[in-house]
Amino acid sequence: QVQLAESGGGLVQPGGSLRLSCVASRNIFSFNVMGWYRQAPGKERELVATFTRWLEINYADSVKGRFTLSRDNAKNAVFLQMNSLKPEDTAVYYCYVQAPGTTGSWGQGTQVTVSS
Repeated sequence: QVQLAESGGGLVQPGGSLRLSCVASRNIFSFNVMGWYRQAPGKERELVATFTRWLEINYADSVKGRFTLSRDNAKNAVFLQMNSLKPEDTAVYYCYVQAPGTTGSWGQGTQVTVSS
């Protein structure tokens, strides 16, 4: 099981920016999947952005052009830069990784609230 530590959520006005960080307890180089999901009140958890094993990035259509996923292998970390935030981006954001031979691990979640 991989332990994940998330940070960077908060309250921001529409049009603002936030950067989420997720640090894993082990080397991330071999992970099959690493990235972010989110869950808004009353809605199902959905993909935001993830790296594949071959470092391809999948973005949800709703965040393309506004969010940027990046990683630092030396720090076992993945980051989500969120720009031009909208009220509909309000959700709990969860880091997710899937290491080879495991079923996947979730972080505890960090709240992002976009409101004026």
